[in-house]
Amino acid sequence: MSEATPRVAIVTGAARGIGAATAQRLAADGHAVAVLDLDEANTKETVQAIEAAGGTALGVGADVSDAEQVQAAVDRVAAELGPPVVLINNAGVTRDNMLFKMTEVDWDVVMNVHLRGAFLMARACQKYMVDATFGRIVNLSSVSALGNRGQANYSTAKAGLQGFTKTLAIELGKFGVTANAIAPGFIQTEMTKATAERLGIAFDDFIKGAASQIPVARVGQPEDIAHLVSFFVSEGAGFVSGQVVYAAGGPRA
Repeated sequence: MSEATPRVAIVTGAARGIGAATAQRLAADGHAVAVLDLDEANTKETVQAIEAAGGTALGVGADVSDAEQVQAAVDRVAAELGPPVVLINNAGVTRDNMLFKMTEVDWDVVMNVHLRGAFLMARACQKYMVDATFGRIVNLSSVSALGNRGQANYSTAKAGLQGFTKTLAIELGKFGVTANAIAPGFIQTEMTKATAERLGIAFDDFIKGAASQIPVARVGQPEDIAHLVSFFVSEGAGFVSGQVVYAAGGPRA
């Protein structure tokens, strides 16, 4: 990959947290990055950070669970940046509750963003990857895929992404496309801060409590996941596909 012809990457849910850190890391690696989020206005900070560091970025607004919006977004990226051959499916939401309190809306929203969104984005981008005989898809799963109290919807969606990833690896491998998943543990983001607030726990105490259970004795940062994404999308990772890496500071944390 030369500086004159950077590969184009799309990162969903890239306005903040893991998505923002990943978008900035991929830009630093030399990619032109489409910063996609529900509201285009919210992508401004990430886009500006990339451009300030000398990178190329485009803010795009789209609901990843809406097929028409996804297709329009991918078409725009292809027209303005070039064919998207790297896709990071990071967009996510939580609607935590115990099963007996969980509504159909709580269930459907989480399924639509995580699973339907990843499917729609991958379907829209795969033709560009096949044409280029090169592609990298990274789906963000979670340690919650192993089961987590109060997260029947989220756990199910994140487990589903692992099966989706393995199937993409099988179907697209012969076209030079790899698909892998990352399952983060506790990462210090606005989402985990919201969880602490919901539980009525001070965020600093929430972080300390989590760190005490993690073998490396700290919680994760968005950049920890961005580093792993960087490896998966690299040229050197071309023989690694269909894998799920638990990035959690230990076997399970």
